[in-house]
Order: sequence, then C-alpha cells, then structure tokens
Amino acid sequence: MKKVIHFLHLWLGLGSGLIVFILAVTGCIYAFQEEIQNATQSYRYVEPQKKPFLPPSEFKVIGEKALPNKKIHSVQYADSKTAAVITYFSFEPEEYYYLAYANPYTGEVLKVKNMDSDFFRFILMGHYYLWLPPSIGQPIAASATLIFAFMLLSGLVLWWPKNKAALKQRFTVKWGAKWRRKNYDLHNVLGFYTIPIALIIAATGLIMGFQWFSKSVYWATSGGETMTPFYEAESKGKPGSTGEIPVLDILWKKTMAENPQAQTIEMHYPETPKSTIAAVTNPIAGTYWKCDYIYYDQYTMQPIPVTHNFGRYHEKLTLANKIMRMNYDIHIGAIIGLPGKILAFIISFITASLPVTGFIIWWGRKKKTKKSPVRIALKEELVKN
Repeated sequence: MKKVIHFLHLWLGLGSGLIVFILAVTGCIYAFQEEIQNATQSYRYVEPQKKPFLPPSEFKVIGEKALPNKKIHSVQYADSKTAAVITYFSFEPEEYYYLAYANPYTGEVLKVKNMDSDFFRFILMGHYYLWLPPSIGQPIAASATLIFAFMLLSGLVLWWPKNKAALKQRFTVKWGAKWRRKNYDLHNVLGFYTIPIALIIAATGLIMGFQWFSKSVYWATSGGETMTPFYEAESKGKPGSTGEIPVLDILWKKTMAENPQAQTIEMHYPETPKSTIAAVTNPIAGTYWKCDYIYYDQYTMQPIPVTHNFGRYHEKLTLANKIMRMNYDIHIGAIIGLPGKILAFIISFITASLPVTGFIIWWGRKKKTKKSPVRIALKEELVKN
C-alpha cells in the first residue's frame, strides 16, 4: 500500500507542483494586502472634522462626475478618519471594476483606482484563476488544491515511521547534515507540522473552488439540507413621491441609528426599477462573516426577507450557514485577526516550499539511480567490448 501511495504522491506532486507553488506564493503575498495598502496608500485616510458625512445620494452625484458612464454599485462609510469608498463595476456589456476614494465630509475625490491595474488584484487573479480566463483557470486551480489535500494525507502516511525508534527523528531537521539530508528533512518535517492548518486552508479553498464540494459540506453540516443559492431580491412597490429626502438617505440614517457598533456601513444603489436598496453593516472591518445584509424595497422602504445566506446575521444561523459565511475569513486567517493572518502567511510560505523540496528529492534520486555502481560497471563493460 505504501508503494502505491508513494507512486501517487510522487507523480501527482510532479504534475501539480507548479500550480500549488503559484497558489501558495500568491496566497502568501495576499495575506497582508489590507495592512500593506493601509500603510502605503495615504488617500485611504482623511482628517477628522466636526461635521456629518455626506449622504449616499450626494456621493452618487460625485461618483458620476468622477467616472461618467460608469455604473455605481455602492458607497461605503467607515470611521471619522477613513475615506468613503465608491465602488463601480459591471460585467456586461463592458467589464470593469473601479474604486473611488472620497472625503466623507466634503466629497472631494482623493483617488480613482482602476482595479484591473492594481497589484493585489493581479495577485488575487493569479490565486483564483492562474491569470487564465476564469472558465479555464478556476477548475485547474481547484483541481490542484484537491490534489494538494491528497498530497498532505499521503505525505502523512509516508512520513509515519515503521517503528517507534525512528519516530523521534521525524520531528526535527538535522541542520548539521549534508544539504540533501536537510532538504529531505525540510520536506518531511515541515510538511508534517503544516498538515492540520494546510488541510483547513485547502478545504476552504475547495468550498470556493467546487460547487459539488461546497454543497456536500453544507449537506453534511446541516443534516441533509440543500443550500439556497444567492438570488436578487426585488422591490414590489410602485414609484411615488417620497418627500424632499431621498429614500436612500433615509435608509442610511436609519441604518446608522440602528447599528452604532458597525465599523463599516455600505449602501447599495438600486440599479434597475426592480432592484432593492441593500444596507450592509459590518461590526468587524476586514472580515465578512458577521456582515448583516438588509434589503429594502426602494419605493416603500419595507425590508424584504431573503432565504439565501447573504441576509440578516443573527444567533439563530445554522452551523452550515455559519461555516459558509466564515469560509473566506478562515481561508485567509482573518477569522482570528492578525495572528491568523500571520499563521496563514507562514503555512502558505511552507506550502510553497514543499513542491520545490519534493522536486529536489526526486531529481537527486533520479541522478543517483543513473550513477549507480551497477550502471557504471555496465557502461564500462560496453566501452571495453
């Protein structure tokens, strides 16, 4: 059985190694993208003022002037020293994604960023799609992640010693040994220590990568229920007079009053006559799992309940729904804050090294086999004859 597992571990590793390396390196770089951008991009911050923020309706006008003919999706407010962020994106007929940072007190546009040329967006596209068209790159990346999960488990089987006497040496790297032995130990020892966290990262990646895997996890953790897919809620009311204050601004003030603990509030503009106005509050900026989504009829201002996972966050969420909500934050380590991101960075760094050290082991054995005494003797005999 170990011979079969070794054969699969070797050739699946050689086949998927480059992709796993790319996924790990891009994950490593992306781990601290928020902290790096906050430290290097001054336009994300403003001087606090003793005056109220501009309402969403005014930011819509400001956003349309900053980028004419681009569809505005939302505006996000944070604390008193953070810029408001206007988001534009579209898939059809033209695909684009822009962010505009603006002073929340004055409306001054501080920076308009085309996300197609953003460095961390480039890294993310490599992590998701290997810089290929999504329909091609996404299944390749997901398949490599599935193989990587198998590699971790098969590696554990191969690591496991035959007797207790050899167990102790499997936990440490022999730093005083020759480089080939050190490389061997780095592959085996570091690989062993990363297995628990690396499996969690791989599993959360598979939930995002494969629908069948995501549905299977939901089914298993919900006791056999089926996950409701996301759908757009619709406004049922009819257009009419709403007074001097726009509905969007009324709902924004209502959201602020009802969620004083929110670290960010994002208001989504209705894009069609049937669209809703979505108010998204987040008590922990930099994460997503506790976001509270409320969809309002754009005419009557009545909340519209939804049955998919992107609705109200409350304590009655099922285990399956919480797992789905927490999945991305677990994947990047943000679920436990900065320590989680550091851990995710370390595990990603070690993961990137495993295909490299594994290849060196294979290549060294291949060369050793070619230069074995039997082969050399046969070669000399052939030369004599």
